[in-house]
Amino acid sequence: LYFGAARFAGPDTVTVEESTLHFKKALIATGAHPAFPAIPGLVEAGYLSNETMFDLTQCPPRLLVIGGGPLGCETAQAFCMLGAKVILAQSDPMFLPGEERDAAQILSDALAREGVEVRLNTEVVAVRSEGATKFADLMRDGDTTTISVDEIITGVGRSPNVDGLGLEEADVAYDADGIKVDDYLRTSNPHIYAAGDVCLEYKFTHTAEATARIVVRNALFRGRERLSDLVVPWCTYTDPEIAHVGLYPLEARRNGIPVKTYTILMHDVARAVMDGEEEGFVKIHVREGSDRILGATVVASHAGEMINAVTLAIRSGMGLHALADVIHPFPTQAQGIKMAGDAYRRTRLTSLRRRLAAHWLAWSRR
Repeated sequence: LYFGAARFAGPDTVTVEESTLHFKKALIATGAHPAFPAIPGLVEAGYLSNETMFDLTQCPPRLLVIGGGPLGCETAQAFCMLGAKVILAQSDPMFLPGEERDAAQILSDALAREGVEVRLNTEVVAVRSEGATKFADLMRDGDTTTISVDEIITGVGRSPNVDGLGLEEADVAYDADGIKVDDYLRTSNPHIYAAGDVCLEYKFTHTAEATARIVVRNALFRGRERLSDLVVPWCTYTDPEIAHVGLYPLEARRNGIPVKTYTILMHDVARAVMDGEEEGFVKIHVREGSDRILGATVVASHAGEMINAVTLAIRSGMGLHALADVIHPFPTQAQGIKMAGDAYRRTRLTSLRRRLAAHWLAWSRR
């Protein structure tokens, strides 16, 4: 085990401080760091990221959060719950642009009720400070307004850690999005692999762990496991949570796949009613004419836990019909998954089957 900064010195050589090591296989797992928005004056005025905000010893009274993706929404709601007056600035016309619109709308309504001021189509164009106060110029539709806050937190994503690794010397291809890998997580140098945030589009801790397992099997045990075989769920940890796995309906239709969606509203799930957590839904998307699950979105207080059942079903090839057979303890919010399976089953009861069932019951009573 060597401690220190590592850098490639060649296609099969790495240096760690004063030591030079030769390898047959290598793994790059350097992760990512918070992305920095190029806003004039931001560095000079001072800002926090999703990593450095934990250095705060007290909740700032007034807070500007830049970015309306998962990280920005999580941060804005958390600090609002702690008592801060929060403004969330998002340059796009919608926040959580990758999620289904009705899911994002539920969260938008929740943030508004709690007091988060969401400003869409709004770009932070300049920042300055006077004493302990920070001033941010916000532009929307050509009009600029200035707000004063105590802290600014950026939540605009993460960038891969590729600088200073000597990747050129190792013949490893990369760009601003990270290291380029094939489906087996090999880089352009077949003896060097990469895993985690440094090479993945979806930068999640659980995805980093899954890809590290693939590399161990492929690099050390001659495995042939593929990145494309992973079924990766994700969750935005707001209240309510928004979890997703698989394809969105729009993605499926772009690929020429007809989609049928089965929706269960959480106010129809007994445990959600008992908990007072009726906001949200379970949506399971299947290929039309079959029960093959393409994807799912869950909006609920425990969506991150609930999505796992659908992830397992997709991974193991189980259809929505099979989810109806899974017995859930009553009452649990995860029963919404089973109810979606029941909704699919009801569509299989055609008029012909109803007539046959009626005739059978009438005959059996004789």
